[in-house]
Amino acid sequence: VQLQASGGGYVQAGGSLRLSCAASTSVDLMAWFRQAPGEERVFVAATSPRGGSSRIADFVRGRFAISRDNAKNTVYLQMNSLKPEDTAVYYCAARRVRIVFSSWSDPHVMDYWGQGTQVTVSS
Repeated sequence: VQLQASGGGYVQAGGSLRLSCAASTSVDLMAWFRQAPGEERVFVAATSPRGGSSRIADFVRGRFAISRDNAKNTVYLQMNSLKPEDTAVYYCAARRVRIVFSSWSDPHVMDYWGQGTQVTVSS
């Protein structure tokens, strides 16, 4: 399975970006993580293919939204009200089979990773 992420870029604080990630075949959980320079990779959001269930990290709740088009095997991350601290490489990840909700934020349960897309937010 290949994951192709796109949509990153440079934006001023308060601006918006929309990330996309297309999987080459159907997968179960799809998620976004991010990694800033010198920091660990952290969970941002995830969504399952069933009923639009999703999970959002507290530090982006109310500003970011995750959605999914199952027919296209594609997940989106709409990022609004961006802040300089949102600057990071954003990685798309996916899992083959279902897993409990409590594990959605664990990067170790993901089977596939995209190449990452840079998001830079200027102050």
